[in-house]
Amino acid sequence: MFICGKFMTKYCKYILSCCVIIYIGINNVLGQIYAQDDRKGKEPAFTSGEQLDYVVSYKIGFINVDVATVNFSVTNATVNGEDTFHVKAIGQVRPQYTWFYNLYDVYDVWLEKSTLRPVYFENDLREGDYRYKSNYVYDWNNMLAKTKSYYLSRGTEREKIFPITELSYDAVALFFNMRSINLDKNIEGVPYPLEVVFADTVRKIQYRFMGREEKNIKGIGKFKALKYVCQLANASGDSFIDGSEFTIWISDDRNRIPIYVESPIRVGSVRVRLSAYSGLKYSLKLK
Repeated sequence: MFICGKFMTKYCKYILSCCVIIYIGINNVLGQIYAQDDRKGKEPAFTSGEQLDYVVSYKIGFINVDVATVNFSVTNATVNGEDTFHVKAIGQVRPQYTWFYNLYDVYDVWLEKSTLRPVYFENDLREGDYRYKSNYVYDWNNMLAKTKSYYLSRGTEREKIFPITELSYDAVALFFNMRSINLDKNIEGVPYPLEVVFADTVRKIQYRFMGREEKNIKGIGKFKALKYVCQLANASGDSFIDGSEFTIWISDDRNRIPIYVESPIRVGSVRVRLSAYSGLKYSLKLK
């Protein structure tokens, strides 16, 4: 049994609810955004059949407890006659901890194979008594996102249409796009801007390449890795100073797989590590 009592009662929901956001969304915003013409014909760093598994842990002092998992899978699919990659991401609390706080979040996105731009996104979030579903339809011809949100725990719905730019992707689509971009063009220490579509709004993000280093991943081995520090703007979107910050390491090879993430919180930190992989397009290079 992991840490309990008043402290964990206060912070556990925050930790487990944000772990999926930290991993699936914020921590995967790596690389430069290219114009549409530059993305056409871009060779993806992944292929159908890929599976990536991660463990999410909470660390305070000398105590480090694995509390949740995140899993990604890629398959082929056809949407309105268009060949796409269907990417599914599932974040869930480990069974032994569901009595304390249950979380089971599912994200699906369909990416055009020719451009890797998202066509459609949907999620189904179950976090304790909270139930929420949403979907986004991307209208790239008119540069709009059409979203529908269903607050099942409240019995309410909401629809919204808002403008997007070439920087605007949902978190899962951004993850897989960034893996296919040449990160070697990043200049160390220079902040780069990105945007993530969250629910019915767009949040700004910036990241900085911090150089190359070796990273040892428990149960897998030692990697050559690229290190990035990422920051999410505050709720008003006008400042990065008081926004969330986290560090991510990705494999320094053609797969560009996130292998480790660390995000400090008010007390302790949330960490995410690669635990298993299969079906990679390229051989994974270990030290």
